[in-house]
Parts: sequence; C-alpha cells; structure tokens
Amino acid sequence: MQESPSTNTWAFRFAQFVEKHGTVKLSLIFVFITLGFTIAGSYIIRVSLGSTSTLEDYISAVILVMLSAPWLLYFFSELVKQLEMSRSHLQEVIEELESLREEDVLLNKELQNNIKQLNFEIEKRRNAQLEREKVFEELEKEIRDKSEQEIQARRLSMLLRSIIDASPDLIYYRNEEGKFAGCNRVAEQLTGRTQDELLGLTPHEVYDEDLAREVAASDHEVLENNISITEELWLRFPDGKRRYFEMRKVPFFDHDGNRLGLLAFGRDMTERMKAEKAAEQASKDKTKFIATISHELRTPLNGIVGLSRMLRDTKLNDEQFSWVSTIYASAITLGNIFNDIIDLDKLGRDKIELSYKTLSLASFTEELGSVIKLLAADKNLGFRATVHEPLPSYVQVDGTRLRQILWNILFNAVKFTVKGHVSLTVSAKTTDNKIANVRFTVEDTGVGIPQEDVDKIFAMYYQVDHPDHQSATGTGIGLAICKEMVERMNGSIKVVSEMGKGTRFHIDIPLEISQKQRVREELEVTGLHILLVEDIELNVMIAKALLEKLGQTVDVAMTGQEAIDKVRSTRYDLILLDIQLPDMTGFDVADTIIQEDLVMQTPIVALTANVIKKRDEYLQRGMDDVIAKPVKKSRVIQVFNELFANELEELPPIDIEEPKDDKGLDKIMDVELIQTLVDTIGAEMVTTSLGVFEDKIPEYLEILVSNLTAKEKDEVCSQAHKIKGAASSMGLIRIQRIANEIQQGDHPAWWENVNEWVDELSAAIENDVNVLKDWIASQKFEI
Repeated sequence: MQESPSTNTWAFRFAQFVEKHGTVKLSLIFVFITLGFTIAGSYIIRVSLGSTSTLEDYISAVILVMLSAPWLLYFFSELVKQLEMSRSHLQEVIEELESLREEDVLLNKELQNNIKQLNFEIEKRRNAQLEREKVFEELEKEIRDKSEQEIQARRLSMLLRSIIDASPDLIYYRNEEGKFAGCNRVAEQLTGRTQDELLGLTPHEVYDEDLAREVAASDHEVLENNISITEELWLRFPDGKRRYFEMRKVPFFDHDGNRLGLLAFGRDMTERMKAEKAAEQASKDKTKFIATISHELRTPLNGIVGLSRMLRDTKLNDEQFSWVSTIYASAITLGNIFNDIIDLDKLGRDKIELSYKTLSLASFTEELGSVIKLLAADKNLGFRATVHEPLPSYVQVDGTRLRQILWNILFNAVKFTVKGHVSLTVSAKTTDNKIANVRFTVEDTGVGIPQEDVDKIFAMYYQVDHPDHQSATGTGIGLAICKEMVERMNGSIKVVSEMGKGTRFHIDIPLEISQKQRVREELEVTGLHILLVEDIELNVMIAKALLEKLGQTVDVAMTGQEAIDKVRSTRYDLILLDIQLPDMTGFDVADTIIQEDLVMQTPIVALTANVIKKRDEYLQRGMDDVIAKPVKKSRVIQVFNELFANELEELPPIDIEEPKDDKGLDKIMDVELIQTLVDTIGAEMVTTSLGVFEDKIPEYLEILVSNLTAKEKDEVCSQAHKIKGAASSMGLIRIQRIANEIQQGDHPAWWENVNEWVDELSAAIENDVNVLKDWIASQKFEI
C-alpha cells in the first residue's frame, strides 16, 4: 500500500523534525544557521560590491539576526507546531472520518439490506393486500351467491311447503325426543292445530291415549332399530270422523349421518278399504250366488244324467237309445258349462287348484270319446279317438281339469263343424322314466278361424265375429279357461286353422309317469250297509238305484234329524250325507253324531253340488271324503275302494320318530288329516302350502299383537280367525285351538287371558311348524 502523498512532503518532514527535536533546539540551530548565512551573505555582498567588509558589518548583522531570528523562529515554530497539531487533529479527524466512512459503509450495507428487506416486506404486503382484496372479492361473491342461494332456498322451501301442503297425504316429522317438528296441512286438519301450535308437542299431547300409545310404540321401534315400518291406523278428525290411514315411518339423517328424528307419511285408505270390502262382499255374493245356482241347477241335472245313464243300460230300440243318448250328452254338456262358470269364479279369486291322481290315458280317452261321439252323431259327424303307442299306462294328472280342457275344445269342434269329422289323437314322447310329454291333438273339418283372430280366441269373453260363426255361439270363456288350466299344468296350447278347411289344436302337457295303478276299474267291496241322507226324491231314487246296482244295502233319511235318529239306532258301514238339508246342514249332522261317538268306525262322505268349496274344507268339518253331484259311478267306485278295499291290503311298516314333546303328535297336529292331504294333493303341495303358512303366519301374528296393543278387540279376533283357518288347513290342531280361544271375543275373561293366549300361540307356532316339517320329512313321501 503506497504512503499518502501528504506524508512525503518536506513540510511534513520538517514538522516531524521540529516535533522530534523540539523548538528550542531548532531555534538554536536556526539562529546559528541564520548567523552563518547572514555573515556569509554580508561578506558576499561586500565582495560583490567591491567593498571591504568591516567588523561593524558583521556585528550589525549578528545583532540584527539576534534580534529578529528568535522571534521569527518562534513564530514559525509555533506556526509549525500549530500546523502539526492541526495536522494531527486533521489526521484524527480523517481517521475518525475514515472510521465513520467505514461505519457509513457498514450502515449503508445494512441500510441496503434493510431497504431490500423493506422492499420484500412491501412486496409481501402488497401481495398480501392483493390476496386480501381477492379474498374480499371472493367473499363478496360468496356472500352474493349465498344470498342468491338463500333466496333460492327460501323459494324452494316455499315450493316444498306448497307441495307438501298440496299433498293429500298426511306428512309430519318429529325429533329424537318424539316431539313434533313440522307437518303439512292435512296433519293440521287431522289434529285441529296449526304447525306452530304442534311444534314441541308429543303424541300424548295431541292424540287420545290409546292412539298415542300405539303411535309412540311404532315411533320407538323406528328410532330404536333405525328401520322403516308400515302400519295401518284409524285416526279421528276434530269433527269426529274417523279415517283409515296407511302410515309409513322412516328415520331421517343429516349429511353427516346424524339422525334427526323420523318422517311419517300417511295415505288415506278409507275409500280404498271401503271399495275392497265392497269388492270382497261382491265377490262373496257372487260366489254364494254361483254356489246356490250351481246347487239348484245340479240337483235336477243330477236326475237327468242319472236317469238317462240308467235308461241307456236298459233294453231300448235304436231310436230310443239315440234320444236317451242325446239327453245324456246334453246333460253332460250342461254340466261342463257349469264347470266353466264355476272355474271362472275361481280364477277371479285365484282359487284354482290341481289335484293330481293316477290316470290311464287309454281309458280316459275312451271314456271322453264315448260322450263326444254322441254329440257328433247328433250332427251326423264322424268322430274317431286314436291312441298312438307307445303311451305310458298310467300318469299323474288332474283328470277333472284335463277332461274339462279337452271337452271344451272337442265340444267347440263339434259345434263349429257342419259336415265331415272331428278327431282326437293322443301321443307321447318319453324323455326318461319319470316324465312323458303327452300331446292331445283335436282336429275338425269345420268353418275354421280367421287368421287375425287366431291369437285372440284364448282371451276371456272373446268370440270370433265372422258370418260363418253366427250359426253357433258360446259364452267366450271356455278356451280362456282351457289356456289357464294348461299353463297351470306347465303345458302349452297352440292352434292352426284355415278358413273353410278346419282347425287343429295341439295341447302339450308334461305328465309324471306313474308306476302303479291306483284307480280301480271294478268295485272291490260289496254288501255295505249305507245310510243315504238326501232330501230330494229324484236324487234319492238315482243314488239308491246306483248303490243297490253296485251290491250295497241302502237306508234313506230325508232330513238331518231323521239321519241322527237312524244312526243312534243302527250301525252303518258308510254314511252318504247331503250338505244342504231342510232342517240343518250336513255339517251339523256330522258334528252331532261325531260328538255322540256314534260313528267311531263309520266313514262319512259328503254329497254336494257346491263345487265352490275345496275338498279340504269338507275334511276339516269331519267328512272323510266328498262326492260331487251329479253322482258318477266311477267316483263312487273310487271312493268306496279307497275307504274299504284298501283296508285289506298289507301296508309296509313305517318307522315314525316319536316327537320329543311329552304331549305327543296327536296334541300338536292331526296326523290323519295331513296324511289325507298328502294322499289327495301330494307331499310336494303340502310342503309348498306349509312354506306359505310359514311366510304368512308371522305377518298375521304381528298384526294381531299390534292390534292387541291398541286394544282393538275386533281386529285381534279377526287375525286370530285367519290364523285358525290357516292352521286348520295344515292340520296344526294346537295352533288352531289356541287361535280359536283368542277368536272368542265374547269370552267373559277375554281381556284377563288374551295376553297369555297370545304368548302360548307364539310359542306353539314356533314349535309346531318345525314338528310338522320334521314329521313330513321322516315319512319319505313320494314327491
């Protein structure tokens, strides 16, 4: 580093010299130098001037120097000293300035850093300000949006409220505490209070006590189990009118899944219930009318069929035989029309059931063909029935329904054929040793069916509107019933027709092949002492003649009381009992003689023209079997053989596991009835029926319990009646007995015992159904 120029000057070095040696010494040196300079100068001047130097010149010079030099030297020394001091001070100032400069540099750097930091903070604050402004803008926008949403929400709320108020249904909602939180106008009308008045009230503060308990119970169930329930209630309006509501209650939650309470929706079902009751009553009236008219018409028809059949077995000439055969065929035709009408009623009530039994197709075809041949002969038509082998000897089928199907189609074929022939062909294809696909083909050379009507002829009440069909008309229900029956047998029916050439029907039905013959052609028991209870003389004459021709002995009773008196005095092998008697019903007669233990070993067979009722209904009322009117010889032989001839057969022993219940099976179920059901409709149908029983009974029991909670005795008795009827159909006698006790609402201690009965019924249902299922499984019935 180079030295500063100020430190290299002579003045600086002189000042340093003065400071180093001091003013006195410097003054002495300066005096001596000045004296020498002065003397030398004087001398030089004198010499230069050419004069001689004198002592006075030197003394004057010395004096002058001595007088002036010290002061001058002092002045200059002080000046130098002051200058040095100034310089030193200046140096210090410079150093201080330098220090200040350095500090200033540092401060400047720090200031620059601070400025940068400040600029950063300013930028950051500016950005923050921009962010705040952006947030404020977004907030303002959100506020505007929320305001719009709130306006929209208020509009939607008003719209929703308007919709809810406009709804004819009852709507309300309650919070977790069971207090009203809102409702619609129908609820206000029902309670006689506004929504604001209802807010915060409980059901007990709004409804009467019985209804409040029922409503609170169902509300508790909804909130306790987080489930939706449906119930039916009678609700009373302030004007005293009662309306029947179907209530649907559901829990409702917020977006986070927190339950807020329950919503209830109620639909006024009063009018629908009235309509259903009216329709049910109309259906009952129609069924009763059909049953009555059927009985009234079948009674004379029974005489016509029976007498004409008996006349055909006598010696007649050809013309007489033809007349009698026409009467016989016409009566059978009329009977089949009755069957169609009755089945139409059953279809409307979904009461059609199939009863599969062993049947010989060859014999069946021959029997059916013999009657159709008579109808065809009346119109001079040819008829042939053909059976193509191989054909299963016996199949399981509902012979009555199959006969009805083929009869309708064959009868139509004869009716709409003017000339030519009608034919019935039966063939089968066996897929395995169990199932045969049987085809029945009915062909005629009649007027035919227009192509556009082919797909419509199976519609109910449909009749072909064509000039060629005007000569023969019908009810329009026969083919519709045929199609329904075929489909219930898992079969199909097809038709091919050409106008003017004829029609061909194909009926394909899969039938189970039977390995054993159950229907016997010949009567295997004779000499029976039979009591015939019948009030119509014509029927008595026909039935008595038929029975005596079959080798039986017959006593006749025309009234119920006469029958009871005869049974009290005489032991009979069989009682044939008409259901409609002048003084009492056949069921009353059966109840009396059974209660008096007069028929411990005597079967009772019902004679009835009321085919509306099911066979099971007669069996449940104490009958051992049923014979429909008009009485057929084949049916009499079948029933007699089943009741008496089978007693002689050796039956293989069946190991039945004893029930664990100490009371035994006979206290739980009617084994005899169930066995009869299995023999009549098959084990598969019994098992299916038991499955339906299991599905329906809990529902009936639940309704019974809820009505018991609401103290609705009539409804409790009604549900008990349903359970009793269902149990009796399945032979569950203990359930039937308990339900019957609950059903007797006029019992003097009904309210004291009903809860115990209901508990007993619930336990019996849970146990007895399983016992019946196990028993059926242990029997290993053929399905």
